[in-house]
Amino acid sequence: MNLKTRKLLDRSFSGMGLVAIAVMAMALVVILAPIIGKGAGAFIFRGTIEHRKVMFNCWNRGNPDQMAEEIAQTDAARQPIYELISTFEAELKEMARTDRKPYKQPLRDLKKAVAGLLGPTPGARTPVLMRQQYGATRKDRADIKLDEILYTEEWDYSNPDAMGVLVKTPRAEQFAGTSLEPLFRTLEKNIDAMLQTHLTFYWQFLIDTSKDSHIFGGIGPEVLGTLYLTLGAMLFAIPMGVIAAIYLCEYAKEGRVISFIRTCISTLAGVPSIVFGLFGLAFFLNTIHISDSKSVLAGSLTLALLVLPTVIRSSEEAILAVPRAYKEAAMSLGAGKWHTVLTVILPAALPGILTGVVISMGRAAGETAPIIFTAAVSVGRPLLPLQTLSQPTPALPWNIYNLCTEHEAVDEIRHVQFGMVFTLIAIVLLLNTVAIIMRARISKKLRG
Repeated sequence: MNLKTRKLLDRSFSGMGLVAIAVMAMALVVILAPIIGKGAGAFIFRGTIEHRKVMFNCWNRGNPDQMAEEIAQTDAARQPIYELISTFEAELKEMARTDRKPYKQPLRDLKKAVAGLLGPTPGARTPVLMRQQYGATRKDRADIKLDEILYTEEWDYSNPDAMGVLVKTPRAEQFAGTSLEPLFRTLEKNIDAMLQTHLTFYWQFLIDTSKDSHIFGGIGPEVLGTLYLTLGAMLFAIPMGVIAAIYLCEYAKEGRVISFIRTCISTLAGVPSIVFGLFGLAFFLNTIHISDSKSVLAGSLTLALLVLPTVIRSSEEAILAVPRAYKEAAMSLGAGKWHTVLTVILPAALPGILTGVVISMGRAAGETAPIIFTAAVSVGRPLLPLQTLSQPTPALPWNIYNLCTEHEAVDEIRHVQFGMVFTLIAIVLLLNTVAIIMRARISKKLRG
C-alpha cells in the first residue's frame, strides 16, 4: 500500500469517526432536549393559589397571613361564579319538569368542570379524595380545565371516508337565555384574579412524598429508593467482582474449567434482565427467605448479580493491562503474591476497574425488570437505612413505567412523569461524574 492511499484511508477513517461522534451528539440532543425541557417543568412552573394551599395545608409552607389574604381575594373573585350557579339552581326548582330536564345533565357537567378548576363549592361536603379537594394547581392544567368549561367536545364521524373530526361547541349555547349564560364571560374575564398564578420554583419535588398517587407532592421516596438500590447493588457487586477477577487473573490455572467459567460470565452479561428478576424472586425471596416479602436487600442482591459480569470482565481487563514488570519488581523485593496484588496491581488497575463500576452503576440505577419482583412498590414512604433489610421501596424506573401505563389520571401528572425521567438521568449522570472524578484523581496520584 503506497503512502498516498494510506493517507487517504486514514483521513476516511478519521472523517467517519467524526461523523459518528456528530450523529451520537445529535441523537443525545434529540432524546434529552424534550426530557430536560419538560422535566424542568416539574420544578419550575406557574403555580396557582391551589398549589400554595396544598403546600400550606400538607407541609406548612408559606406565610399564614399572606395565605389568608390571597385566599380571601380569590374567594371574592370566585363568588360571582358560585352565585350564578346557585341562582340558576333555584330557577330550575321552579321550572316544570319537562323544562328542567334539558338542563340537568349539562349543569351537572358544568359544576364538575368548575370544581376541577376552582375546587369544591364553598359550604359543600368535603370530598373524600384529595384531588377533589383542590382545583388546578398549575397554570398549564388550569388552561385545559378552563377550556373544558367554556367548550364541549364531540367527534364528528359523519364522513365515512375520513377519520373523526373534533368539534368544539361553546358551552354557553346550552344555557342561552338563562341566568347562567353570563357565567362563561365572567369566568374567562376574571380567571387571573381567581387563580393568582405565580412563578414557582418547587425544588422540594425531590424530597416531598406523593399525595393521592402523585397528583400532588414530589418523588422523595422514589429518589431515595433508587439510591438505596443502586448503592446496595454496587456494595455487593464490587467486592465479589474484583475478587473474582483477581482469582481468574492471578491464581487460577488456565484449563477447561476456567475457560468454562469465563464463558459463563460472558453469557450472563447477555442474559435479559427479566430473568435476573425471576431468579431473585425464586432464590432470594422464595428459597432462602432473606425477607418476608419484597425488600431493598433482595432487589440490591438481584441487581448485583445483574451487573456482576460487567464488573468481573472490566476488572479482569484492567488487571491484565498492568505491566508485568510491576509484579516482577514487587516480588523480587520479597513481597508475597497477595501483598503484590493488594499493594501494586490493584492500585494500578483501579482506574480501569472504576470504568466498569461506572457502567454498572448506570445500568443498576435504570433497571426496571429485576426490581419489579424483588423490591419495588408503586407507593410508599421513605425508608430508614435499617428498614431496607425488610421493606420494599418505590424506585424511579418502576414508578416511571407505572405512572405512564397504569395511572388512572395519567394526563394530570405528565409533569411528574417527565420530572421522574429527568431526575433519573440526573442521578445516573451525577453518580457517573463522581466515579469519573475519583478515577481521574487516582490516575493522577499513580502518575505521581
